[in-house]
Amino acid sequence: MDQRLHELSEWAQQQFHATPIRIEPASGDASFRRYFRVYLPETSYILMDAPPDKEDSHPFVKIAAWLHEMGVCAPQVLQQHAHAGFYLLTDLGNQQYLGQLNAASADQLYRDAIDALLRIQQQGGLYQQELPPYDLALLNREMQLFVDWYLGKHLGIELHSAQMKIINQTFSHLTDSALVQPKVFVHRDYHSRNLMYLDNNNESECHNPGILDFQDAVWGPVTYDLVSLLRDCYIQWPDEQIEQWLRYHFDNLHEHRLLRETGFEQYHQWFDLMGIQRHLKATGIFARLNYRDNKPGYLGDIPRTMGYVFSVSTRHPQLKPFVTLLEDLGIHELLASQPKQEQKL
Repeated sequence: MDQRLHELSEWAQQQFHATPIRIEPASGDASFRRYFRVYLPETSYILMDAPPDKEDSHPFVKIAAWLHEMGVCAPQVLQQHAHAGFYLLTDLGNQQYLGQLNAASADQLYRDAIDALLRIQQQGGLYQQELPPYDLALLNREMQLFVDWYLGKHLGIELHSAQMKIINQTFSHLTDSALVQPKVFVHRDYHSRNLMYLDNNNESECHNPGILDFQDAVWGPVTYDLVSLLRDCYIQWPDEQIEQWLRYHFDNLHEHRLLRETGFEQYHQWFDLMGIQRHLKATGIFARLNYRDNKPGYLGDIPRTMGYVFSVSTRHPQLKPFVTLLEDLGIHELLASQPKQEQKL
């Protein structure tokens, strides 16, 4: 048993006094946080281990409370030892959306997820002043991960000035599209591995989905979380199905006056370009997780993630130089030769 786990276990036992507890690993994630499930005779909780020298957990605690106030299902922080980085949370179970999604269940589960997202987008304006802006600098820093970690570190590609000019022009086009969109509360990682399936036996008042990994929330583009959900790096759906869910979100945004004079065609274009920005970022992060954090498992998700970039970019003529550049660099051919990480449908 490592020292932090030993200290976490002792702290957890103190919270329950003489009641015997059992602790087992629950999950890790792409950061330095770890999660454990603590079992009591008739219930369970989650312990979050977030080393304070590596993780700032104040946003997690704050945003968890906000989401609860909004009426969506997120873990509640029951006890905390912030100096040590130990937190006791309510348990939303161990069934990710990803494991529950199939052709029969997907429509209802995605509509539930979109309904929860709409609630967040409706009420999130209350917290606008406390959320960091999803501004030009942040959007560009994220896409630079693709250049630095995927093209540079993973593929060993050194770009010359003409190639960088094309990339910078593409980034500029993507950021322009993101910044003109109406702004809302953005979860920033709203996808099938961060949404929990809550069955009918759940004793709380929570309804699908349980929402995790929200600590990086920002104030930003209205399409960002929806493209995270519908063009998920871990599971892919037919364009026709995505179109139906996209229309469902769009119609509800209009009904709740979160979009006013924006037509569906414009909204769809925002959605497409926002997705390319996100998928370039995600590809860079997956490569970084391998080289910096010794987490190679995410490399298998790159072919699907970059597949979105190629397929969506072909629908937008202004992105043709970027697609041509990626093809000239051999990336399309390389990805075509690599199997996508297996997905459950």
